[in-house]
Amino acid sequence: MIVEQRDYLLKPGAAAHYVRLWEEYGRGPQVRILGNLLGCWTTEVGDLNTLVYLWGFESLEDRAKRRAALAEDDEFASFRGRVRELLVRQTNRLLVPATEHVPVFPSEGGRG
Repeated sequence: MIVEQRDYLLKPGAAAHYVRLWEEYGRGPQVRILGNLLGCWTTEVGDLNTLVYLWGFESLEDRAKRRAALAEDDEFASFRGRVRELLVRQTNRLLVPATEHVPVFPSEGGRG
């Protein structure tokens, strides 16, 4: 499994508005097409006004196929148009497990 981290730096004060628009217009098509939403967070420390998504994919090929389908989706295009003015910068990272011995999703019993 690979994890895609997508960070969106938003205009100051725009995070709550972006999240509302995402809940109403973006979440549906993203989850329908991308599938494995691992989480969506806003920042409290560091680069403020940042929204962080983590998406899980089986492989790079799976990611490429799903991202291409999302780019072609009219419902998602409508969402992008609604939030474009709120964005300052986007960065993406593809994360791969550092070792096979570290679970991607630790069990509750594994927390210290």
